[in-house]
Amino acid sequence: MAEKLQAVEVLYCGVCGLPAEYCEFGSEFEKCKPWLIQNAPDLYPDLVKDSNLKEADKVSEQLQSTSISEGSSTSKKEEVKRLPGGKIKKKDKQEIIIEKVTRNRRKSITTIKGLEIFGVKLSDASKKLGKKFATGASVVKGPTEKEQIDVQGDISYDIVDFITETWPDVPESAIFFIEDGKKVPAA
Repeated sequence: MAEKLQAVEVLYCGVCGLPAEYCEFGSEFEKCKPWLIQNAPDLYPDLVKDSNLKEADKVSEQLQSTSISEGSSTSKKEEVKRLPGGKIKKKDKQEIIIEKVTRNRRKSITTIKGLEIFGVKLSDASKKLGKKFATGASVVKGPTEKEQIDVQGDISYDIVDFITETWPDVPESAIFFIEDGKKVPAA
């Protein structure tokens, strides 16, 4: 006589409802992780290891924050902004990028990105640039959906001096040129 087959018992996730083996392919895997660590640690040993490391990091941070120090120092923790999906939004780099783009062989456009990080109002900056270099300048949205200033003509020869004189908050070490696809410091 043949042996009677036993039914397979499937462990379903309490968060997304998928079988626990398939949670990593679901859209709510980040939400499922705590449930999986607690109820199915053998399926995802990497999660258990990562959670133990995170707990150790939290404990060490707590110990460091409660350490005795001289005077009253208030250490400001860097605010981390979380986006949907658990991604972390990075702070903008404190730099200005100047790029010369050639179009129609002879005509060129100088693009200035990152002035707004230093508290410069882009509309005012484009007016000043247009007056100084006697050319057209406008604020446009770049390919990354951030605003930038486009100036007609090649003004890269004198732009660094103009920016540092007009806006003293902008250090010369924060200005970079893009040449042949490489970032080159202006200083």
